[in-house]
Amino acid sequence: MNNIFSSRAVCGACLSQSVLRWVGIRAPQFGPPLRARARMHTGHGKLTGSGGFYCPKRPQRCLTPQRHVSGRHGGTMNVFDRSMKRRQKTWASRLPEHHEYDYLRDEVGGRVADRVYDVARTFPLALDVGCGKSHIAEHVSKDIVERLFLMDVSHGSLMRKKECEMPTQCVMADEEFLPFRENTFDLVVSSLSMHWINDLPAALRQIHGVLKPDGVFIGAMVGGETLYELRCSLQLAELEREGGFSPHISPYTAAADMGNLLGQAGFNMLTVDVDEVQVHYPGILDVLYDLQGMGESNCAWNRKCLLHRDTILAAAAIYREMYGNEDGSVPATFEILHMIGWKPHESQVKPAQRGSATASFGELSKISQPQTSNKTDKP
Repeated sequence: MNNIFSSRAVCGACLSQSVLRWVGIRAPQFGPPLRARARMHTGHGKLTGSGGFYCPKRPQRCLTPQRHVSGRHGGTMNVFDRSMKRRQKTWASRLPEHHEYDYLRDEVGGRVADRVYDVARTFPLALDVGCGKSHIAEHVSKDIVERLFLMDVSHGSLMRKKECEMPTQCVMADEEFLPFRENTFDLVVSSLSMHWINDLPAALRQIHGVLKPDGVFIGAMVGGETLYELRCSLQLAELEREGGFSPHISPYTAAADMGNLLGQAGFNMLTVDVDEVQVHYPGILDVLYDLQGMGESNCAWNRKCLLHRDTILAAAAIYREMYGNEDGSVPATFEILHMIGWKPHESQVKPAQRGSATASFGELSKISQPQTSNKTDKP
């Protein structure tokens, strides 16, 4: 049976120190996990396109850690309520029909696994950051990844993890504070969890740190154009009904910024590409119910917790009028940013030095031309 290491103070037997030293888990000071009541909602969409716990022996204090901005001027940034996101994911994992809301995560997890297969090597030790119910692991064989660590902030999601071929170990920890030593993993993957991180540059630097030299990070997160139909409909409805609007959809990272963020974190040989996954729903309420069932409800500190009935009805009409399909359904677009970055190593191919070229671009057009002979016949 797979154990679940927890970086929080929770009840259970302490694991042996030899196991903890082997993976290098360190315990940040957090309070006990909060619990949320389980409630039931319905609404379905379709695609078109374990054991013991680690208990730190040091005294614990219930503190909210500071998130520091990665900019030059310092300061703090706390856009998302991480404790709220943990409660949302735990609540969603307790739904009786929780598996019916996994269609998007399963689809994106399969695409991340495809990119893992594109790397022609075997990874002895890998880490899945924000694994949820292990949506990537079920698509990866033990011939590619020999051992996998699953890490998530929600204990409920880890308890619902899916079966996979390779041996796994679960670690309950916050994605913003990786509890591992440097140079530990050969591969780090992540799927649809990093868009809830307050300080994304710092999180990427931590991922870079726990990777071994020549290790690779393969991740996917939602981009800035995600749910633009829902965002526009709610804004127009609130403007018309209430004379102003509040942010109901959380801010996302633009695709143009991911390359710079990966480069600043220390990765090289970068690859960033964009996919669009479109899901069709019967109406706007089904979109909201499924987002809640996924654990993807907004958790920004400046969110508006109440939507008036008139505003929802107006938004439903606007959604159907502006974006509705002929069959009466409405689309919801998810922009998925796929990223690959390698930790530098001396064995990697490096670009040639500037000015070392032996041919100019002007000579490229002459390569395909047949060579003419200037020889003359001698008598």
